Amino acid sequence: MSLKKDINVLRRKLMRSLTKNVGSSQFDKNVDLTKVKFKKILISRPNPRLGNQLLITPLLQEVITTFPDCEIDLFVNGGLAPIIFKNYTNINRIIQLPRKPFKDLTKYVKGWLSLKKYSYDIVINVVENSSSGRLSAQFVSSKYKFFGDDVDDIQLKHNDYEHIAKYPVYNFRHYLTKLGFKENNNPIPNLDLKLSDSELAEAKKTLQSIVQNDKKTICIFTFATADKCYSESWWAPFYDRLKAEYSDYNIIEVLPVENVSQIGFKAPTFYSRDVREIGALIANTEVFIGADSGIMHLASASKATTVGLFSRDNINMYAPYNKNSVAINTNTENIDNYITVLDKILR
Repeated sequence: MSLKKDINVLRRKLMRSLTKNVGSSQFDKNVDLTKVKFKKILISRPNPRLGNQLLITPLLQEVITTFPDCEIDLFVNGGLAPIIFKNYTNINRIIQLPRKPFKDLTKYVKGWLSLKKYSYDIVINVVENSSSGRLSAQFVSSKYKFFGDDVDDIQLKHNDYEHIAKYPVYNFRHYLTKLGFKENNNPIPNLDLKLSDSELAEAKKTLQSIVQNDKKTICIFTFATADKCYSESWWAPFYDRLKAEYSDYNIIEVLPVENVSQIGFKAPTFYSRDVREIGALIANTEVFIGADSGIMHLASASKATTVGLFSRDNINMYAPYNKNSVAINTNTENIDNYITVLDKILR
């Protein structure tokens, strides 16, 4: 690990230890719901990663379903949010912190100060151990503040509470019952990029230009960060097996921004820096296969059947989920098991 990464890890640990007790969720049990209008809501998730921002789309949908006329402000980090949430019409304002605050300190300070410009009916910190999220929830003016802390009663009730996209929704529902709302036991919304018909149609043309036939397509993504990235020696036999087992399918590889391939560019490829273009292309394929990464969550959010490959012990927290999607623990399963999973999807 580099010195820079060591410093960042130490900084995050320090900030979490300093902020873990910042704020506590606030409820007024005497509130008369007939006289309260929940209109302005702030959702705080100041993390720049693609996956972590996509993982708040279930909460966004839940909030909008609960309060259809609400106006949502997002407090985020980096420049992806306006692209990811482009078609969420309830979003009013996106407050963006620079990804590297010390390189743009003025913008960083303005981002924090802009939180004070408005008062909110509800503020939601999405992830409990986010130091910036907790501080932002404490900083803003709002009668009701939800800090995202784990709730033991919910953990006992829902065996999927650990999932990082689901527990914020379970918490939100729990908080609302504290305010007198009726308990909501509907299924948790899936991740959703809200791709438009025109985006999907254009991506279908792009896919056709790549494969130039009428066969269905398997999409693979062979990259990931750090130790989540499988080696070329891991991918080579798996790719060969995919070709042998599913010769009646096209196989294409979506490339990362780094423009590298763990199979040596042996498959037809698609490269784009536009996450909506990538998502729309994946949505036109039969199945997406890739390691735990932002692109894996993008595949889920595009509503594609997604097979996530996990070498870390965080499957319960980050597994892809939507219709037919599945996570595979590659430490305990082998290629034969992977094919068995894919057979259930493709045959």
